[in-house]
Amino acid sequence: MQGKRLEGLSEKIFLDRYAWKNANTNETKAGDVVLVLTKDDPKFPTKDVGEVVARDGKNVTVKLRNGELVESTVEKLTLTIEKTPEEMWTRLANAMASVEETPEKQKDWAEKFRWLLDDWKLVPGGRIAAGAGASEELTLFNCYVIPSPHDSRGGIMQTLSEMTEIMARGGGVGINLSSLRPRRSIVKGVNGSSSGAVSWGGLFSYTTGLIEQGGSRRGALMLMINDWHPDVEDFITVKQTMGQVTNANLSVCVSNAFMKAVKEDSDWELVFPDSADPEYDVLWDGDLEKWKKRGKSVVHYRTVRARDVWNTIIESAWKSAEPGVVFMEYYNQMSNSWYFNPIICTNPCGEQGLPAWGVCNLSAINLSKFYDSEKHDVAWDELSRVVRYSTRFLDNVIDKTPYHFPENQKNQQNERRVGLGTMGLAELMIRLEVRYGSPESLEFLDKLYGFIAREAYLASTEIAAEKGSFPAFEADKFLQSGFMKNMVDTYPEVGEAVLKRGMRNVTVITQAPTGSTGTMVGTSTGIEPYFAFEFYRQSRLGFDKQLVPIAQEWQDAHPGEELPEWFVTAMDLSAKDHIRAQAAIQRWVDSSISKTANCPSDFTVEETAELYELAFELGCKGVTIYRDGSRDVQVLRTAKDEKKKEEKPEAAPAAAAEAEANPAATLDTALNASVTPQQRQAFDKQYKSRPKILRGATYKFNTPFGMAYITVNDMDGTPGEIFLNVGKAGSDVFAMAEALGRVCSLFLRYGDHGDKIQLLVKHLKGIGGSGAVGFGPNRVESIADAVAQALETHAGLSSEHEQAAASEALSASAGYAAEKPTAAYTSKDLCPSCGSASLLNVEGCKTCGNCGYSKCS
Repeated sequence: MQGKRLEGLSEKIFLDRYAWKNANTNETKAGDVVLVLTKDDPKFPTKDVGEVVARDGKNVTVKLRNGELVESTVEKLTLTIEKTPEEMWTRLANAMASVEETPEKQKDWAEKFRWLLDDWKLVPGGRIAAGAGASEELTLFNCYVIPSPHDSRGGIMQTLSEMTEIMARGGGVGINLSSLRPRRSIVKGVNGSSSGAVSWGGLFSYTTGLIEQGGSRRGALMLMINDWHPDVEDFITVKQTMGQVTNANLSVCVSNAFMKAVKEDSDWELVFPDSADPEYDVLWDGDLEKWKKRGKSVVHYRTVRARDVWNTIIESAWKSAEPGVVFMEYYNQMSNSWYFNPIICTNPCGEQGLPAWGVCNLSAINLSKFYDSEKHDVAWDELSRVVRYSTRFLDNVIDKTPYHFPENQKNQQNERRVGLGTMGLAELMIRLEVRYGSPESLEFLDKLYGFIAREAYLASTEIAAEKGSFPAFEADKFLQSGFMKNMVDTYPEVGEAVLKRGMRNVTVITQAPTGSTGTMVGTSTGIEPYFAFEFYRQSRLGFDKQLVPIAQEWQDAHPGEELPEWFVTAMDLSAKDHIRAQAAIQRWVDSSISKTANCPSDFTVEETAELYELAFELGCKGVTIYRDGSRDVQVLRTAKDEKKKEEKPEAAPAAAAEAEANPAATLDTALNASVTPQQRQAFDKQYKSRPKILRGATYKFNTPFGMAYITVNDMDGTPGEIFLNVGKAGSDVFAMAEALGRVCSLFLRYGDHGDKIQLLVKHLKGIGGSGAVGFGPNRVESIADAVAQALETHAGLSSEHEQAAASEALSASAGYAAEKPTAAYTSKDLCPSCGSASLLNVEGCKTCGNCGYSKCS
């Protein structure tokens, strides 16, 4: 079947992740469109799309989309049965319609679902797209929450086994650790003490890393702990200790009572059930309130100041974007399953709060398809039809998917949880000329998402009238949830329909990230604004600046003009704008939302606290921030009288200065070497020790890895040391940049040869990586190239033309800054899939803008 062909990264994502595969690559023939392994690196493999032009036995010649011919073998090909989206849409429509009761209904709904999927009006979740109709073994659910581990070695190993099995099938997992006894608590059976909940979380994290390294799909893990647990403070700060928990997202489950204690600055009790209770092993499952209601005793571990715990959460989030916070008590008050199935954890990206053995059943409406250009409005009638068909599509997934765990099947078929979301919101708002985050936009979001929720709920009641309500449905209790009270107050017809017809699904709406699928479709992902409108692409024609299609479209129509004010990016918005938009949408989402509040680098700890508290006050179920360029340098105080200070690049970070003070000793330790007194004396003669005060300059360059602040300090009138500040502490980029600075400093301060600056520039200049930034004299190939350019400018080695390209320097006693014209700053890291410097923190997930890799997928 011939049809629309995707291009570039969109086609690569489609063929690699979602198209139906042919496992027998021996069937490859000339004319086949394939993915070919062009870089056979075990850590950073690269695949490209091409067409087979010749085959000789096992050997094939593939013509890539850029015209290049590549010689390969059939073993290095990914051969797909489907070549176009149309073929996938037909497969999915038939698969979802196949569960209808009669052949007539199957035919009718196959046609309706095919219309629904056409032109990406509905974009199915990744597992649905890859598995439905292609395999009877692949799960159609993206993510799971499994029960909190039973507090025993056997129980922990059972949870580990369950987690591993789910991840091996491509599912993400959420685990609440609160059932595990705290650190140093007595374990009578072995006459010892427990290592604590956090240490076992480290085991789950480590195992996730093994699955990530060994499997074709990567594990994704969410770990949570409740605010009453004695190990909560260790959990909050665990990522500040390198290597303990590296393969999991972290969130703290916060109660209304805890937030009240924070507001009133009162004490907070950290407690845990009495493990000496004879029924402890049988009854304890992590639910403290249920334990207390049974009349069981708890052990008081210690009393803390609630505000101190809260400030620890805030400081950690300010430094490294973790932990997130989930307002779990409020979540359960709003939850439609409050009366029979409590929410205990969320999936790895946080958009789906789930009970034990709950699953994510996700797809997204592509809102960019619903702009009515004639009326300059939303195409409301068509959107209504799409919402109603989509609700049935997802309900049918529940009956179509294979279940590998009977517990999942029992739970899902009892509550029939679905999660209809959206993508393309930012694109739709731009077409409507509504500025994301403005007061006007909040009114629009309330209207849009209220409409979607109303239509979806009415659709679910109609399916219930035809097929029956979910088994756990009790109308009176269902309508008492916080969400349904709001729904019925605004749309009383929904309450009437629920009473009259019942309800097919316990929840209907979820706002997921849609990172990979949104990138494939070519629109804005999830409910987020665009991260940037400009980006750079390396091709056989060179390194070119490109625009997001809607921005390109506008500038083509308005050459030479700036983008209007309704074209906003995530970093253009204030953090409070992000939270207000999230709250406006949350009102109409019965599950939760994947949303990141992006903050500028000078965002303070106090502002972070205000943001988290604003999220709670506005009715958000959780909150996650990402402070641009955030790094672990120090824990700041949160006293109210502390004035906001503008952060500046540090001319000589203390830790680095200490390391540079005695490099021979540092190398001794690092290399475990033994330096003789004669060698040390010879070294000291050649090495210039660092004075207490140095003067220099800080240069600002945009590099492929984000903004680099390069400080060059002088010793005896010539450059003597270099410090690099690039990326976030703990990232590969930050570590490599720090190493480069230290090695360059060591080289500059050792020996008397006068050409050492020129020599260093010669060896660093022009080093290229996976991309470059800028053009002509402003072109920066890599961080090393930026260091060379900074040295040239500082030492007066660059030409007048090159020096003129730098912005005017401002002299100061501590140094000056010379800034080259740059694009918008974006902190990046290395992608573990393709190896390019394209890994961004988007919607709470590490996402690659080059290959589409997502940590949460």
